[in-house]
Formats: sequence, C-alpha cells, structure tokens
Amino acid sequence: MATRFDMNSGTGLGLNDISALFKIKYVKLADNIYNSANVLLGRCKKSYNFTGERLRIAIPQSFSGGVGSGSLPKAGTAKYGKAELTAKKVYARCEIDRETIKASMKSEGAFVKATQEVVKKAVESYMRNMSRILFSDGSGELGSGAVNTHTGSSTTVAIADMKESDFEEGDLVNVFEVDDDASATEALKGSLDSPQQIVDVDPVAGTITLDSAVAAASSNSVGSGVQKLKIYLQGSKDKDPEGLKGIIKNKANLSSASKDPYGITADRKWSSVEEDAGSASVSTDLLNKVMLKVEKKCGKAPNIILTSFAQYEKILNVLEDQKRYEVNTRAGLKKANGADVSFQGVEFMSSAGSIGIFPERFCDDDRVYFLNDNYIHIHHRPDFGWFDDDGTVFLRLANEDAYEARYGGYLEVFINPAFQGVLKNLA
Repeated sequence: MATRFDMNSGTGLGLNDISALFKIKYVKLADNIYNSANVLLGRCKKSYNFTGERLRIAIPQSFSGGVGSGSLPKAGTAKYGKAELTAKKVYARCEIDRETIKASMKSEGAFVKATQEVVKKAVESYMRNMSRILFSDGSGELGSGAVNTHTGSSTTVAIADMKESDFEEGDLVNVFEVDDDASATEALKGSLDSPQQIVDVDPVAGTITLDSAVAAASSNSVGSGVQKLKIYLQGSKDKDPEGLKGIIKNKANLSSASKDPYGITADRKWSSVEEDAGSASVSTDLLNKVMLKVEKKCGKAPNIILTSFAQYEKILNVLEDQKRYEVNTRAGLKKANGADVSFQGVEFMSSAGSIGIFPERFCDDDRVYFLNDNYIHIHHRPDFGWFDDDGTVFLRLANEDAYEARYGGYLEVFINPAFQGVLKNLA
C-alpha cells in the first residue's frame, strides 16, 4: 500500500525533524489501530520474535500412548507434523510534502493534529490490507473478470462475484491477462514497477475502471474474443501471507487444490470442517451443524463466528435470541476513557455456551467462518511497525522535495486448520 500526501491535494503534510516526537506520541496509536482494526485482528495471537530463515512448529497429529486391556500393551508413538512458515513482506508507505511543514509550523496545534491524521491513515490503510489478507487465500488476487469497455486511456473490467471491500479508488494494481487455452497461463500487462490505478469502483454494476488502456493480445482471449483479466494488488501476486479462504478447507478440497498447509500433507487431522450449504439460506440448523462438526473433529468448539454483512443481516432475522455479545481484544487495549476496546455482535448459544457472531466486510458474501482464535497466530519478525533503522521515521526522497515514512514488516499468519470450520455457498 502506498499513500501520497501533498499540499496541493488539500490534505498535504510535511515533516523533517520531529521524528522523536512522532515516535513518542504515535507509536502507541499505531499499536492500538493494529490490535483493534477488526475482530479477528484484535483477537488472534501475535508474537514478534520470528527469527531465522523459517519458523518450524511441531504439530501433534495423533495420540502417543499404546493402550489396551488384559495385558500390558505395546507403547505407541505419536505422529507429528512439521509446519514451516516463511515470512512475507507487507508494507504501507506514505509520502509527505516538505512545503506543507513550513506552511504549518507556526501553529503547533494544527501541526500535531495534521501529523496524527497522516499517521492514522497510513496505519489504517495497512490494517485494511491485513483484513483483506486474513479473509483471502494468499494469492493476492482481488478479483477477475472480462473487459467491459476499452478506450485509449482507460479500461473497465466487469468483476465476477465482486467483493466491494477488496477494491478502493486510488489503489494501485497489477493486471494479468488469462489465456483461454487449457494451461490458463497468465500474462502480465505492463510491468510490476508500473502498476495501474483504480479510478472508479461501481459495486452496483460490479465493475472497476483502470486509469490506462490494457491492450489485448490476440492469443489471450476468452470465448469470442473477450479479454479476461485478473487483478492483483501491486506486487502481491502469490506473495500474500496465508488467509482463511486458503487454509480452511476439507481434506478433499485441499488435495484437489494441491494445497498442503504449511508443508504438512492434508489429512483427517490436518484439514477443516467445510460444509456446503448448496445455496440454502442460513439457519440455526446449519449453524449448529457446523459448530458440532468442528467440536466433534477436534474436541474444541469454536469461540467466535465471523460472517459477511449479507449473512449477518439474515442471521439477525432468524435468531430468536438477539442479545448483544461483547468480546474484548486479546491485547486488552484501553480507550481514552479507560474502557476496554471491544467488539459487539449477536449471541449464539452453542454446545460450549454462548459465543459471538460478528460481521466482517472482507468476508465473502456466501460464507460463515467458525473459528477458534486460540489457534490463529500472526508471527512477526522483530521491530514490526515504523521503519526507523536510520534513526528517523522520515527519509528524504531522492530528487523530490518530500519525505516518506514506511510502516509494516515481515510476517506469516498461522492458522491451524483442525480447529476451524466454514459454511459456504449460502443463498
């Protein structure tokens, strides 16, 4: 993610020599945003000690005791899988115009307030991308579809099953054209270093408009010369951390997708409950069915349910008990008034007691996720946050009268599939 702030845009800011103030005042703000951006980010475990080339986690996949009656049984050996995590690079970047610094230096109140806005928006943009990643499949793909209109200066693409939250005006994307032959090869249009900008998002029509023409190649067409494109967030193709959609599958679907989560072969103990609703409407029967399947499979009931706003609206209508359910973040963050940062949802009575159902705009419209967030862990490398290795948060941009700041780091999302479930293909 990259954001540019300059004076001419009306939101311009600049900064050159108050990095110390910036760090003291706003590092905690960045932490608060990161730990309370959405329910899953706020609830899942986080650590910041991922060192070495890879992180290996031993996963028990069987009991170890040799048991029997009547005579002393033979000792058994446990089966362990070795999950391997490789850190992925995830960034936010903002540029700040120097002239704006000088124009605002006489008013400390306005200056600090403006600085806070830049910091907040940069981190919020990062959190928005992390939320997208958590509900994605690790491919970095935002969507695909056929070219709707094509001019010399723009391209409008009709996105199939468009998820509005994944597309934002101003985002920079890489465009790949999909061949219609059996290999379905993808050809990059343009270059990775010259991404195209989304200038319009129309969720009603299900289209996005790019700021430049995407020239069609005669060999890369779909059907009767219809050009099909895949849209990826800039530089992100096949480089996102893992997400729920890629990991939470049953054994058959993991195998058919040649997906072995974190290098462990998918089997009965290393896969999720995946219930296909077959276009049925969400109901308490279906919710109970998946809840019980997850508990039966792993011995632990999910402790949180996340779904789309489309399904959440239907759940509000079908649940008889609509008591509000509040869940605090794992970090135990505090608001300015001292109250815990928390999320409110609807109470659902499961076999393990009441748990909360919460809406999430990055969740696919037809899905409900049944999660145990104790088995979802974001492993960060040390010094995650604002890049300050040069002793300052802000770096001078070469050949420009501006500075830039970078936020983010290197991480991987570890989701143990055995403790999770999904209800998909709902009406």
